[in-house]
Amino acid sequence: MQKVKALQADTSDFSSFHQIVIERRTLHPDDVAIDIKYCGICHSDIAQVEGIGTAFQHPVVPGHEITGIVSAIGSDVTEFKPGDRVGVGCFIDSCGKCKYCLAGQEQFCEKGFVSVFNTPDYDGNITQGGYSQSVVVKQHFVLHIPDNLSLSLAAPLLCAGITTYNPLKRYGINGNSNIAIIGLGGLGHIAVQFARRLGANVTVLGHSESKRSEAAQFGASNYEILQDENDFDRLSNKYDFILNTAAVKLDLDNYLKLLTVNGIFCFVGLTMDEQQFNIFSIFDKQGTITVSNVGGIAMTQEMLDFAAKNDVKPKIEMISIDDVPSAYQRILDSDVHYRFVIDMSTLK
Repeated sequence: MQKVKALQADTSDFSSFHQIVIERRTLHPDDVAIDIKYCGICHSDIAQVEGIGTAFQHPVVPGHEITGIVSAIGSDVTEFKPGDRVGVGCFIDSCGKCKYCLAGQEQFCEKGFVSVFNTPDYDGNITQGGYSQSVVVKQHFVLHIPDNLSLSLAAPLLCAGITTYNPLKRYGINGNSNIAIIGLGGLGHIAVQFARRLGANVTVLGHSESKRSEAAQFGASNYEILQDENDFDRLSNKYDFILNTAAVKLDLDNYLKLLTVNGIFCFVGLTMDEQQFNIFSIFDKQGTITVSNVGGIAMTQEMLDFAAKNDVKPKIEMISIDDVPSAYQRILDSDVHYRFVIDMSTLK
């Protein structure tokens, strides 16, 4: 066992964060030990600290956008060596035997994947995340970070990046696609970059002028403000794919007007609020409403390689470990452009 420092929340109150010492397991033959350099903050970290849902518990060491350097490897590890630049995303184990694992979709493991934090590992211990100095992970679930992609910028890609890249690839977005992205936040600004690099004509759908110039900087060809019924009518039957990155309740019937025949409306921004729509909003165009999960390990590696090759870069604000409680509140107040990343060297 190795003892390392970490940041833990004891309750749903953000002020309960404090530094503690946790234990990381002794390396198994197929394990990789990683010195953590950066960890991104995701809205789902906040959801678990706040205790939304019945599956989450306290205390909790969050963090699932982890980048760092390999410090040691188990005797059976062949894909990594000490000194390699690596990342760890949303999950760190699965059965490896079911049809989904064998298809490279570990996120749908029939046994249940093991999340990087706050879930029972297969040995019964509760996993502890990336707000810490180091982590030990099975080789299969460790990702190579390309040399031309900085570790700090790579961190948000391990959740926000794969969350947006996966549906774009799944639905074949390419140079013939005319798509719209709802929201230009932590997910949306990355989605715009991926969609544009895949060749699509990209429109950002916003509710004010405030992000028009930034949408263009990220690669959007158009920026449309939707405030009333006339705005939706003006854009009806225009987009063959709409990606919703906003975690809010939508007037779905109006947004569904915007789809072309056989158009697809896909959720990646999730809210606890119930979403409702009239079936006739999609009947006349044979539309599809769907949702996308994160991607498997192979898809995540593909995403990282694509981002490095095509200069997809999250816009981040670097913070220290002491800034985490205020960063959580700023995310809830929509006061971040666009992702917080923790410099883990500040954990002392």
